[in-house]
Amino acid sequence: MAEISLARDFPLGSEADWQALVKEALKGAPLSSLRSTSYDGIAIEPLYARAKDGNVIPGRAPGEAWAVMQRVDLPDADANAQILDDLNHAASGIVLVFDGAVGDYGYALPATEAAIEAALKGVHLDWGVPIELDFGPPSRPAAALMASYVKANGLAPRSVNLRFGFDPFGAMATRGVAPKPWSELAPEVTALIGSLAEHGFAGPFAVADGRPVHAAGGSEAQELAFALANAVAYLRALEAHGISLEDARCLIFFRLAADQDQFLTIAKFRAIRKLWARIEEACGLVPSRACVVGETAWRMMTKRDPHGNIVRGTIAALAAAVGGADAVTVLPFSAALGIPDGFARRIARNTQTILIEEANLHRVADPAAGSGAIESLTEQLCEKAWTLFQEIERVGGSFEALKAGLIQKAVGKVRAEREANIAGRKDSVIGTSDFPDLAEEPVALLGAAKAPSPGTPAGEPIEPLARIRLAEPFERLRDRGDAYLAHTGERPKVFLACLGRASDFTAHASFAKSLFEAGGIEAVEGSGDNLMKRFKDSGAKLACLCSSDKVYAGEAVNAAEALAAAGATQVYLAGKPGDHKKAWEDAGIGPFLYQGRDTLGLLQNAYERLGA
Repeated sequence: MAEISLARDFPLGSEADWQALVKEALKGAPLSSLRSTSYDGIAIEPLYARAKDGNVIPGRAPGEAWAVMQRVDLPDADANAQILDDLNHAASGIVLVFDGAVGDYGYALPATEAAIEAALKGVHLDWGVPIELDFGPPSRPAAALMASYVKANGLAPRSVNLRFGFDPFGAMATRGVAPKPWSELAPEVTALIGSLAEHGFAGPFAVADGRPVHAAGGSEAQELAFALANAVAYLRALEAHGISLEDARCLIFFRLAADQDQFLTIAKFRAIRKLWARIEEACGLVPSRACVVGETAWRMMTKRDPHGNIVRGTIAALAAAVGGADAVTVLPFSAALGIPDGFARRIARNTQTILIEEANLHRVADPAAGSGAIESLTEQLCEKAWTLFQEIERVGGSFEALKAGLIQKAVGKVRAEREANIAGRKDSVIGTSDFPDLAEEPVALLGAAKAPSPGTPAGEPIEPLARIRLAEPFERLRDRGDAYLAHTGERPKVFLACLGRASDFTAHASFAKSLFEAGGIEAVEGSGDNLMKRFKDSGAKLACLCSSDKVYAGEAVNAAEALAAAGATQVYLAGKPGDHKKAWEDAGIGPFLYQGRDTLGLLQNAYERLGA
């Protein structure tokens, strides 16, 4: 058969050709308007040339699929049925999440011998099933209990694929307390690790977990710097315990959050390997392949329109896999609401199975290598993270940096910026802050998440890295709208007074509808003749003018006065007022709705106007 070239009849494109097309599409706006900036201050260009010096970063072996991990989300004996179902339906391994762990989202296993025996009944650990432990100070015995379980079942420790997950700094950061100075705590932790290693367990044992920083709203470079600094602290502690650096580095693994920002997530997972290789070189070691695992990000999960989490989880899992993760855990789409049911868990598994079996993402080693965009982001993240890592080292390492609040202050600054962008809908949460569905159906759950345990853990208080979900502020407004509905029998409403033709008002009406309904306020649209009658019939107290700038100039004032006479207590206008601001405000029009303004504050004020 003759070779068929689908490209031969098309001329080669150049950057100049692309720029000409962009200039036409932007209608006079500068090309720089397509540039964005990450929360680390990294400029993200709209177009990159192919990287000339891109090299494959050693990660998974070429053609080797990453491990599909499933969290154990049931805190009782039903966990066994859950585990067996996961392993019999495409999961490679399981993550045992215990009480008080960094990944405890309100439902977890108790760290007891009975709970572990019940959960793992029928699981053939000697078949190499990957098991990862996620535990905190309240469940610290989990590691020793797992080791005892292995021995009690006559298994050779070396045959068990078990990542233990000691993480003192992650626990300190999330719980807001340092139980002991690191100089006293380090020997205890390394003694436990040394004992497990002496009994034949291969590890790894200590995890440098970046999730506390990510879940608190931090940036990618901050997450990398935190994980890297923790890994270096564990490396030093293990060496002080008498373990050679060559052996000690193999006892540490990394765990990062995988976010829906796919390019930054790919770059972040690549960057941690480059950063760790630099540490190894500084130790006089030849770099070896680090173990890096990922979990889809908690902060991107939503309670409203939870099925949207399936898309977010898929993007995040894809990014972690392309970035070279050895294992990935996808949070079930209903995880923010409570204990996920079997369907939600199956979707989480299938997300990864499709990426492996149908998309074949694992077939190529480091598929992002050579991409101008990804190589640039990877390099810049390494530089930013290394600078932050050096700042942590200068104050004495992770423990001293946490005590001094250095890490918390840096993360808090980014978190505040992120929350402001969420409030103004500059950063969009699809299904919550944008394109909400007030008629969404509830999803099935196996139970509710438990409240955090009361009381303050013993030790020296430090400022915690408080976990957030970006959708929470809008979810609270939606809850307020539901309460209004329960109390009055109808939802709070705003009337969209659409002026002119559909071509004049459709864009602004769609924008206003999404904005108000993101706060649980139902938008009722009216246009054409008898507009004031339509407003009265709607039962709304609030009104919003929607049209083009040209129509506003001629009709906004009269329409606002008519709406006020018909009973509107507030008349908004969708769009920026420009030169008309004073005249329109004098006519009782405002606030003005546009992208970037404090939408949360506006919606809260709307509820006050409604007397809710």
